[in-house]
Amino acid sequence: MAARRSTSSTSSGKPKTRRVSKAQTRRGEPLLMEIAWEVCNQLGGIYTVIRSKVPAMVEQWGNRYVLVGPYTDNAMATEFEPAPLTGPIGQVVKQLREMGIGAHYGRWLVTGRPHVVLLNYLDVMNRLHEIKYRLFVDHGIESPKDDELLNNVIAFGEVTRMFLQMLAHRESGRRPLIAHFHEWMAGTAIPMLRREQWPGATVFTTHATMLGRYLAMNDGSFYEHLHDYHADTEAKHFNVETQFRIERAAAHGSHVFTTVSDVTADECRHLLGRAPEILLPNGLNIKRWAAAHEFQNLHREYKEKLHEFTIGHFFPSYHFDLDNTVYMFTSGRYEFRNKGFDMTIEALARLNHRLQVAGSDKTVICFIITKRPVKSLNVGALSTNAMRKEFQTISEGITQQIGERLVREAAKGKVPDFNSLVDEYWLVRLRRMIHVWRRHELPSIVTHDLVDDGKDDVLNRFRACHLWNEENSPVKVIYHPDFITPTNPLFGLEYDQFVRACHLGVFPSYYEPWGYTPLECIAMGIPAVTSDLSGFGSYLAQVLPDHTDKGLYVVNRRQPNWFQAAEQLTNFLFDFVQLNSRQRISLRNRVESFSDHFDWGNLGKHYQEAHALALERISDV
Repeated sequence: MAARRSTSSTSSGKPKTRRVSKAQTRRGEPLLMEIAWEVCNQLGGIYTVIRSKVPAMVEQWGNRYVLVGPYTDNAMATEFEPAPLTGPIGQVVKQLREMGIGAHYGRWLVTGRPHVVLLNYLDVMNRLHEIKYRLFVDHGIESPKDDELLNNVIAFGEVTRMFLQMLAHRESGRRPLIAHFHEWMAGTAIPMLRREQWPGATVFTTHATMLGRYLAMNDGSFYEHLHDYHADTEAKHFNVETQFRIERAAAHGSHVFTTVSDVTADECRHLLGRAPEILLPNGLNIKRWAAAHEFQNLHREYKEKLHEFTIGHFFPSYHFDLDNTVYMFTSGRYEFRNKGFDMTIEALARLNHRLQVAGSDKTVICFIITKRPVKSLNVGALSTNAMRKEFQTISEGITQQIGERLVREAAKGKVPDFNSLVDEYWLVRLRRMIHVWRRHELPSIVTHDLVDDGKDDVLNRFRACHLWNEENSPVKVIYHPDFITPTNPLFGLEYDQFVRACHLGVFPSYYEPWGYTPLECIAMGIPAVTSDLSGFGSYLAQVLPDHTDKGLYVVNRRQPNWFQAAEQLTNFLFDFVQLNSRQRISLRNRVESFSDHFDWGNLGKHYQEAHALALERISDV
């Protein structure tokens, strides 16, 4: 799907063509500021968008590219490196400091090391009532008193407005300015800047409409009803009026309005009242390997870590063939229906039955990774993992002793009795471990003790589908309600290493404005399932019609029949499980071969188009 650009110059839709004047061409090259709440602030998917895009933006813009985000203690400690207050940006930061605003100028410690400005919004809290009053009187945006996040967002919008106005005072006569805002949390400055006739160009990108997310979570026919919602009424119903009004004001106040997919564009048109002019698909930094076997070797290496977990978790109760085991996973924010967790579990239950009927010798282990309130890691999971490590220690000790003694005995021309090669000490330790290793209960389906497991939708659906990790069930499930980190004693892997260890990612989302999880799979050469209701799945269906042959499966969820979509997903999973090792290797090669299509080096051109259109729309001002 190519980026879409309208022929209109305003949200009114009136056609208007503008040309850059000769006077403007003699000015300096444009300066781009990209503003987001997630700059140096790891909260969610937009952090990944901004951070991964940095190298491509720096390559295009060089020192004319500056990121703006909120000051946080964590950012200063781990992601920020101060720089001298030189140049126009540094001088504005200095000016803000003189006014009592905590402003910081430096480099973001990520690939590309872009210039970044972090603004302490807490320093304008003493006049928050005045800022809120202006938003209400000038833009009809009323806000509650006691909402901490909203207060922070509004204050951040004010310090951002101050920064951009001061920068324009210094630079607008010398070069064009572009301010690109991401999401409603950075958008409060847009209507204020437009009212003050800020001389630069503004671009606003919504990655997911605030109201759309709430509606989709609560309406099983969200897309069928999209044309009928009364946005103001629904925003009031879900208590997100202020967020909705900020988002709508930013969409209408920007010179260019954008979003990430045609799926979200429909939301914007109906809920915000303005159609985006350009679509900005999300990408990643794709690392291509000099030889195909390199990423295959990484898959094999990290898969051994999953094998270790599997041995510790399942083998005390029963065992199965690890060489015939297929690892699947799904992950994302805990939105049970929106993220397709409900459909994934249903398909796993159907797959379990189908594999039993077929008499398959395959075992499927599917991980569900999300974040939930937990008390601690499950004691049983920790205990068996510790015992597995003890087994490994004993095995290494026996192996070393056998190796040393075997060489000596063989050098004497003898074929030794292998029992004589091991000390009684090691044999006793081994017998004791085998004795305490066995257990009679089934392997747990969850790795942590949840705060309220009786009301957890994932666990309750597992129970309803009778997915209990029984020995005769080909499909096993592991619910991991926490992030994957290298300090996690169960896996000892980074998240990207965990992804690379698996054979298939499963993401049949119902509401997904873009969908980074399947894209991350592609970047690592791992096949994945997505849906046509995700922005990424819709993009695939339009630009890569042969995506199935390349290891990307798109579940048709636009049809109203949920059970038909679940059956289609089951068919995908069943066919995938039937592949042998050689066929899976071939499929991973095909996935990796076209992954560079999603590199920011290719998809960044859509941002270039948005910025060019924004400059065009202010060129005769």
